[in-house]
Amino acid sequence: MTNSNFKVEWAPRVHKLPPYLFGRINALLYQKRRAGQDVIDMGMGNPSDPPDPQVIAKLSEAAGDLGNHGYSKANGILNLRRELTSKYLRKYGVRLDPETETIVCLGSKEGFSHMCLALMGAGDTAIIPAPYFPAHMFAVVLASGNVVALDVSNTEKYLSNIAYTCEHFYPRPKLLIINYPHNPSSVTVEPEFFVDVVKLAKRYGLMVISDFAYADVAYDGYVPPSFLSAPGAKDVGVEFTTMSKGYNMAGWRVGFCSGNADMIKGLATIKGYYDYGMFQAIQIAAIVALRDTEATVEKQSIIYQGRRDVLIEGLRRLDWTATIPKAGMFVWAKIPEPWASQMNSVDFAMHLLEHGNVAVSPGAGFGPVGEGYLRMSLVENESRLRQAVRQIGACLDRKSTPELQKA
Repeated sequence: MTNSNFKVEWAPRVHKLPPYLFGRINALLYQKRRAGQDVIDMGMGNPSDPPDPQVIAKLSEAAGDLGNHGYSKANGILNLRRELTSKYLRKYGVRLDPETETIVCLGSKEGFSHMCLALMGAGDTAIIPAPYFPAHMFAVVLASGNVVALDVSNTEKYLSNIAYTCEHFYPRPKLLIINYPHNPSSVTVEPEFFVDVVKLAKRYGLMVISDFAYADVAYDGYVPPSFLSAPGAKDVGVEFTTMSKGYNMAGWRVGFCSGNADMIKGLATIKGYYDYGMFQAIQIAAIVALRDTEATVEKQSIIYQGRRDVLIEGLRRLDWTATIPKAGMFVWAKIPEPWASQMNSVDFAMHLLEHGNVAVSPGAGFGPVGEGYLRMSLVENESRLRQAVRQIGACLDRKSTPELQKA
């Protein structure tokens, strides 16, 4: 007998989450693939290349050790943390204490979300970049915080807008979230930018979280700078890194948070209640990846650079406007006319998928500032990207207007 008094009630924080804008696209993509259609997927930044073979071999070996199958430490095994700090010293000149200034996360997204739980509460405000990676917005919302999203397209204006926001909001924002190389727009910065960020943080009492997910994917000699390399950065903030991108280990869920010891301690406290750490065999294999596969990571960037050039060249032949990214796994492309004035980005992305069998991410999925743009990932090989451009061109025949194609 049904209890008429029973009712499932979601927490108010869940009701603050908007409808998932990628839902329609993912549903059609799934439907097409079930029907046997070949869809070129440029939507997610999900690496399609494998990790270095020696990393896979080490995982297999470590999984065979029965001593690795119990609970691990929530903050990660010490040797993995030491290897991460060695990379920071080698690549960025940053010294970190592996005991207190770095922690292993189940992917940087998990760590970032739990860091927001550790730092934010009802009435607290975070400044985030716009357009925004959804986790930057909704991890704060789920922690009961408020969000101010500031456009990152002009770095000088972005810094001045941070200062203006801190001076005119009451209470002042508590947290500044920065993300370079930026997802989705691929905006990059030079080291001096982070010097200014540290000055702002100290002036206005801001804690800083740097999302450095695309640290290992860069082109044309550009080396993305670490926030932690700025003088005084560890006084005010932390930085999240991941092995998902440059190391092609997305499904392994290996991330790190490094920097301010008190912020790390807050994250460790939250994690202590939520998880028992990462499978130790994965951590052991990650040590090998960090220690022995930098050459493979560099080669992967060269592969992505070739794909970037193919896609940019193809889009320009179609008269699309797209800035050449210096880093990251995406091309941020402006929707061309007459389509931009007659379709929003979600409908346009649906059109490309329905009529061109090409899946992309609509800019609106990254907030209002992203409307009018598409994010195209570089996970397909060069041949597939050329084919994608051909299919987009055929789908958007310049002789036709959106209305004619609907007719």
